[in-house]
Amino acid sequence: MAQVQLKNVVKKYGALGVVHGVNLDIAEGEFVVLVGPSGCGKSTTLRMVAGLEDITGGDIVIGDRVVNDLPPRERNLAMVFQNYALYPHMTVRENLGFSLKIAKKSQPEIDRAVDEAANILSLTPLLDRKPGALSGGQRQRVAMGRAIVRQPEVFLFDEPLSNLDAKLRTQMRVEIKKLHQRVGSTVIYVTHDQIEAMTLADRIVIMRDGHIVQVGTPLQVFENPVNTFVATFIGSPPMNLLDGTVQAGQVVLADGTTIPLPPGLHIADGRRVQFGVRADNIMPEGHALPPTAHMAFVDMAVTLTEPLGTETLLYATLAGTEIQAKMLNPRPVSPGETMRFGVALDKCHIFDADTGLNLRG
Repeated sequence: MAQVQLKNVVKKYGALGVVHGVNLDIAEGEFVVLVGPSGCGKSTTLRMVAGLEDITGGDIVIGDRVVNDLPPRERNLAMVFQNYALYPHMTVRENLGFSLKIAKKSQPEIDRAVDEAANILSLTPLLDRKPGALSGGQRQRVAMGRAIVRQPEVFLFDEPLSNLDAKLRTQMRVEIKKLHQRVGSTVIYVTHDQIEAMTLADRIVIMRDGHIVQVGTPLQVFENPVNTFVATFIGSPPMNLLDGTVQAGQVVLADGTTIPLPPGLHIADGRRVQFGVRADNIMPEGHALPPTAHMAFVDMAVTLTEPLGTETLLYATLAGTEIQAKMLNPRPVSPGETMRFGVALDKCHIFDADTGLNLRG
């Protein structure tokens, strides 16, 4: 295991800047996920750590070494790619042991490492097959096993599950989590899928336009987003945002509906804001979690329902904005039906309308 530090790392292609002074400390054994929309710089950042992209400025430190000028093979990293990158003419056993063979390890060493990796990833029955005879999930496990046999200080994953179907992605998330618990190596994982980030990470690094926007545990970034970008990017469904103006301790919406400010929050009258509430915190009466000490109530007409089994996602309109709400212990709801919804104010957020910053701090 090794710690990884990015110190004011910059990447430019000519005059075009794609990563702008990224600073990040990753502890030994930590599982860190870089997440963000396409083009935010997360994969470029990972490739700079791997040595597959030259950095324009700053330093990358792995362990106690600055590795800016070291080629990938000297950084003691292993990378798992989106497309598996397996050799089609080799068996699983040969794929797993190829890097050790190139490193001129003895055959007993290679066999021992391959058998251990195969055991960890349940690949032993597949060792004599070639990649063409494997499923997508099995190929991804082989790609992970090829990384394990090298016993690297740091594992790098570049959107490894994006080619799999939904069921396999769920299974492979569990496999990757188990692998990290068993091997304990430092992991840097890149994805655009916020569900992967939330379920896998010790800490999430949210990126946008080549900058780090927020770093924190999954719970921290979900419950305390620093701005509207994080609030709507993390969480499914995304946080509802309602435009309004603060007056006398309340947010006045476009249609005149008023909602009290969250408890303990004091904002000057006249300030334009966005009131943020997640679907889990706005539920119809009689089909909600137990009320908190600070509640507000609004009437909304339901326009659409999505039954999900034990709960139903309701779509409604408030002050001209579409709202998503959760309904527990669901019953049939007719389109156009007006329902009374409770809003858990202590779980809500207020964002500045101009900057997008969370005013709860």
